Amino acid sequence: MRRRGFLGLVGGAAAWPLAAQAQQQSGKLPTIGFMGASTASAQSQRTAAFVQRLHELGWIEGRTVAIEYGWAEGSNERSAEIAAEFVRRNVDIILASATVAAIAAKRATSTIPIVFAATADPVGTGLVASLARPGGNVTGLSLQQTDLAGKRVELLREVVPGIRRLAILANVGNPNIILEVSEVQGAARTLGLEVTTFEVRRSEDIVPAFEALKGRADALYVANNPLLSTYLVRVITMVLTARLPTVHGNREWVDGGSLLSYAPSFADLFRRSADHVDKILRGAKAADIPVEQPTKFELIVNLTTAKAIGLTIPESFLLRADEVIE
Repeated sequence: MRRRGFLGLVGGAAAWPLAAQAQQQSGKLPTIGFMGASTASAQSQRTAAFVQRLHELGWIEGRTVAIEYGWAEGSNERSAEIAAEFVRRNVDIILASATVAAIAAKRATSTIPIVFAATADPVGTGLVASLARPGGNVTGLSLQQTDLAGKRVELLREVVPGIRRLAILANVGNPNIILEVSEVQGAARTLGLEVTTFEVRRSEDIVPAFEALKGRADALYVANNPLLSTYLVRVITMVLTARLPTVHGNREWVDGGSLLSYAPSFADLFRRSADHVDKILRGAKAADIPVEQPTKFELIVNLTTAKAIGLTIPESFLLRADEVIE
């Protein structure tokens, strides 16, 4: 694999944790393998939240922990390569930033502990046996992505009351996205909307998908996943060119210029994943750490984008938003 995708960071603690004490004798720091599903720049805020929380828990750079990064850039194949490389390097724990990364890690090892920072449906995708008792070597934080899909469709309908045709843009090579798309389709049909799904599996599919949906939709639901996030700027440019009101499950899209998002705070989830990592490095087993769910949700609206596409958002809706970008 291309090893330049890996960057080394180190950290540690004033009070030496058990894992660090055990490995101090051999001169090897306990190592976290961080599996980034998209790119370093796209995940910078999440990574910073994770590292900051580790520091708060006492893991200070250069003393008791090392972090190695691998960035998959939205590719399932590269996720598998990164997981295999981390197993070869015998890292002490793997932090998987998304569902595809977590699945790749689980396939690569049944012994190295794995913490997923944000996955949509850990039970439905087979990562854990249950939220309360994950079992095996995997635990982490759930996104509730599937559960929130219907709410996003309702919010989109609320800001675009005249919508009749909804398009879904989705990477169907991602197992949790298939579950999310099914929920979106059901919610749309309940609201009496005509719904069409446009599938992408690789970056080359994105432009043809947009060409295919032109003139066939009044609004768009983007099923967030690492592939589309890797090409976020390209996708938003096409959305704005098409003047399509669009809803997402990730605020980074709205920060980048799209219209609307409703989602858990990814920064908060990554921050909390550091607590799981800390417990495991101090001797806990992943099997015994329950999967946690989001506690902080954000409704973000880009008012500048709304004006640019000729959409008037009701004042009552804006007052409910956690943040309005102007």
